[in-house]
Amino acid sequence: MKKKLNDLDKYVIFSICVLLIYSICEFIFSTLTGISHDTLTTAVYGAFGGEILACCLIKIFKLKKSSDVGL
Repeated sequence: MKKKLNDLDKYVIFSICVLLIYSICEFIFSTLTGISHDTLTTAVYGAFGGEILACCLIKIFKLKKSSDVGL
């Protein structure tokens, strides 16, 4: 029996893949051109790293619905 991944797990995998692909592309482009994109790298890592952190907090505190958190 295969265990089906839920949407949150798929999003974490997607975010990690985006970070890996961005890192590889940035390494290649900066090696070829000699230009590093510091601000873009900070933005990408901040956005997707923050999303992974948020997903981890949702998993840790088992937040499923807004009614579960008292809203």
